[in-house]
Amino acid sequence: MIRACIFDLDGTLADTLESMAYVANVILKKFSLKSLPVENFKYYCGEGANMLMRRCLKDAGDEELLHFEEGQRIYREMFAEDPMYKVTHYPGMPETIKGLKERGLKLAVCSNKPHPAAVKVIAQMFGGDFDIVLGQSQEIRRKPAPDAALKIAGELGVRPCECMYVGDTGTDMETGKAAGMYTIGALWGFRDKEELLKNGADGLAEKPQDLLELYEEKKND
Repeated sequence: MIRACIFDLDGTLADTLESMAYVANVILKKFSLKSLPVENFKYYCGEGANMLMRRCLKDAGDEELLHFEEGQRIYREMFAEDPMYKVTHYPGMPETIKGLKERGLKLAVCSNKPHPAAVKVIAQMFGGDFDIVLGQSQEIRRKPAPDAALKIAGELGVRPCECMYVGDTGTDMETGKAAGMYTIGALWGFRDKEELLKNGADGLAEKPQDLLELYEEKKND
């Protein structure tokens, strides 16, 4: 039985690609490094802010990561100040969230985005629709470690096998599977079908509304 749905944030609940690219390129310009295409950020993201900054700096010419410490600090500060720059809903997502709530599911967010920024984004985009929002912090290992997903399940009062985990990257698929959850790959996000299946997706959703059908199919198993 499925009693809860846990979502990744970037690339799953919200299209944050231009937001991440904007902040990173402001930082690269500060260091007199070249700007990077927005499309690249589909692959820079997914493993936390520090890894994103490492990948950006290397591709922009800072092979030795001389600017990493300052860069990751500025990245967090900028997102804490304004995490909503050019952030948008994916079409159909608000309606899907409403539909899941109407079916009685508990809802949560499990993100590698820094925790303060994750909380602000969800509050501004979805109000109080989510029972728990958990972003990256020093206290919990980042995804693909299952720690955050398992912590959420415990706080919601459900077993991992009663959770549907939804994400758009291989990291998310690894997280959901490691936590023992029914793991769904979001094809509207940043990565492709092959990556999601390779990393263990139990099912795929082409659009947010497909999550309602997947829940109906699985809810009484």
